[in-house]
Formats: sequence, structure tokens, C-alpha cells
Amino acid sequence: MSNVTVEATGETVGEAKWAALRELELRHPGLDKTAVQFEVVSEGERGLLGVGYAPARVVASVPEDAIAPAGDQSDLAGDVRFLLARVTGAFGLDARIEMHEDDETVTATLFAADAGLLIGHHGQTIDAVQYLLNAIAHRRGEEPRKEVVVGAAGYRERRRATLESIAMRTAEQVRATGEPAELEPMTAVERKVVHLVLKEEEGVETRSDGTEPNRYVVVVPAG
Repeated sequence: MSNVTVEATGETVGEAKWAALRELELRHPGLDKTAVQFEVVSEGERGLLGVGYAPARVVASVPEDAIAPAGDQSDLAGDVRFLLARVTGAFGLDARIEMHEDDETVTATLFAADAGLLIGHHGQTIDAVQYLLNAIAHRRGEEPRKEVVVGAAGYRERRRATLESIAMRTAEQVRATGEPAELEPMTAVERKVVHLVLKEEEGVETRSDGTEPNRYVVVVPAG
């Protein structure tokens, strides 16, 4: 049985061990931490007045049989979880990540005390994270492609309600003026929300236009 290894650094050996263990946990949520072994590569040097500083370096290893299987989670879902854990860690958030996957979408929902930091002003930060993850997912070249959706603190639910409201107002405008109306650029998941909302609306039809990441919905008078 081979080992899974991770190398990490820190100001002290203890910090380097913690960083290595954290990295293993991010990659393998089912990790048995008691099975992890550490090899100290370098204890580091503080240097004089900060000059010549060298970090401590360790290698953490764990047998593959000490890592619980991920069940039906795909490689894409595992990568999304790992990258989101790195992002939330960079924000200083202690977040729990729940994954859900179906034939079309990988959905990651984050639970954290201060999720507003990740959501950002008008959702700009979480949308940017979601766009980045989708770009990475699409570069994998897997078929069929799956859309990655990132939610936190009910933001996506509120966003869905907003999209539905915008769709209905736009439909009313198109029916009143007889002129097509273009909506703001949206992800494939958000465009699908608009298409479904207006699918049964009389007097209007929808189509998607433009190219990613600036693809948008056009609402037109029914032909």
C-alpha cells in the first residue's frame, strides 16, 4: 500500500506540521489523522534581525488505506471542495463545505460565521470564485460538462428570487413594447432559471446570446 505525502513549511516545525496536516485534510476529508507520520526535513533558521531566515520544512505521509473513500463524489467535486477550502482559508474563514452533485451541476454550499466576507458586495466575490471554479472545470475537458455553483448564507436562493423577479418584469416590458430586451451576463445556471421562469409565459420567448463568460438571455416577443 503506497502513501499519500504532502510537504509544507512554517516558521517553526510545529507550524509546518499543522500546515501539512491541514493540507491533507483539505484534500482528503475522510483522513484518519492518527495515521499521519511526519518527517522533519529542516528545522529552519530564524537568522539575525530577520536576515537569512529559512522556514522549517516537513513531509507528512499517510497510508492510502487511512483515507476514507469519497463515495460517489467525482474528481471534479473533490477539486472544488479542495479549492474552496483554500479560498476560505485565505479569507480566514472557518467554513464547513457541503457538496451536492447531479448530472448537470456540482453545488458547493459553505457555512461560516462570517460568510459575508466570501459573498462580497452584491455577490461580486462569490461570483468571481464561482467563475474561477467553472473556468477550471471547463479546462478539464470532461464530458458532459458540469456547471459549478457556489452558495453561502442563502445567497444563491436570494439571487434566484431576484432573477425570477427580473425575468417577469422584463417579460412585461417586452409584451408592452414589442421590442426584445437583453439581460445582464449570467452563468449557465442563472440563464436556466430565467429560461424556465419564462417558458410558460404568454407572448414572450427566450434565447441565449453572446459568448462565455458574457453570455446573456434575450427576451423577445413570441413569434
